[in-house]
Amino acid sequence: MADAFAGKGIIVTGGGNGLGRATALMLATRGGRVAVLDIDKAAAEATVAAAGGNGVALVGDITRKEPAFALFGQAAAALGRVDALVNCAGVYPRRPILEINDEDWEFSFSVNVRGTHYMCAAAAAHMQGKGGGRIVNVASIDAFKAHAPNAHYAAMKAAVVSLTRSFGAEFARDGILVNAVAPAAIATEKAKQSDWLAEHARNTPIGRAAEPDDIADVICFLASEANRYIAGETVVVSGAYLIR
Repeated sequence: MADAFAGKGIIVTGGGNGLGRATALMLATRGGRVAVLDIDKAAAEATVAAAGGNGVALVGDITRKEPAFALFGQAAAALGRVDALVNCAGVYPRRPILEINDEDWEFSFSVNVRGTHYMCAAAAAHMQGKGGGRIVNVASIDAFKAHAPNAHYAAMKAAVVSLTRSFGAEFARDGILVNAVAPAAIATEKAKQSDWLAEHARNTPIGRAAEPDDIADVICFLASEANRYIAGETVVVSGAYLIR
């Protein structure tokens, strides 16, 4: 897959850090030109620089329809073409169930669900009649497993799984294959500073938490033309943690 994305334009939301950054860099090393969308301009620019400058960094609001569609349009204009969209943007606000309030729900929903929906919709509208494309959303194993300290996040990621099914069914005939990945814990730089990552690794049959590239590799497959017959599915990438 060294040149799987040669000549392709790909948008990665949340590409400034963590999994989004790893995905953007992997796409770039495989020949893609990447538009990195993030609320952190400096982080987005740093990702593009690390990718050899073969892309563009953009900042904007994906949580409302008009700004999200406008942001997608800016990225499409900068790239010249959009062959794939990867939705990595997300928030992870931890809160015990009895302490979750209206603001927590709105914040989590606006980014994790509404933002994902609007970017998927913008991509599908762009790709229709242009030979199709690929869309990959980032869900979580929390969509399938109880997560009491973060119930609202788990609910939002379950919504991402459902959105992925609906978009997958709606646009497959247009050659637009929409799928998701559901990772377990990822050993991002931020996660490595936490006190729960080591315990997660001990409880994972493979014996370690995922590295960002472990998940990015699966995303790249789903976003590539090598994926010819997967649509509306969510691929669990958990090192067997989900089934232990």
